[in-house]
Amino acid sequence: MRKLAGRTLVVVVTLALGIQLVPYGRAHASPPVVQEPAWDSARTRQLFMVACADCHSNETQWPWYSSVAPVSWLVARHVQEGRERLNVSEWSGANEGGEEAAESVMNGSMPSWDYTLMHPEARLSSAETKELVAGLVATFGGEGGKGGESGEGSDGGEGSEGDDDDGENQTKGGPDY
Repeated sequence: MRKLAGRTLVVVVTLALGIQLVPYGRAHASPPVVQEPAWDSARTRQLFMVACADCHSNETQWPWYSSVAPVSWLVARHVQEGRERLNVSEWSGANEGGEEAAESVMNGSMPSWDYTLMHPEARLSSAETKELVAGLVATFGGEGGKGGESGEGSDGGEGSEGDDDDGENQTKGGPDY
């Protein structure tokens, strides 16, 4: 029995060390900030940077565990998918993904539970959440909002109920990022 336990331990340790050689998620380079949206206030930007920027900007703070596989793979995937959906560091004014930001924060799907587990500072109070939602609507547009630089999404079209990131991902069975 001890021999089996010893061999199992050797195999587990060997695999744990071996997966560190898999490069995915190891390149923690963050591209430069090209352009940010015209934030409605410094406070909105501040709240966004605390609760959202690690995944939705090029200003990602890579914690120590983002260098240890297999966690590094998950973290890199979160950041990659977050930047694809909304990246405020490469803002073109086209408002791609911006109109859903307020709704995702308002309905509690963002920041994601697993992110707030490791980043308690991203857990916003109820008042901070309301403040961020109002600021995101003012910055990006959406239902009742004026919009950022281009004002797109303010007609309630693409950002209307039922068409948010959360519902889309759940319908497709994908992760909630």
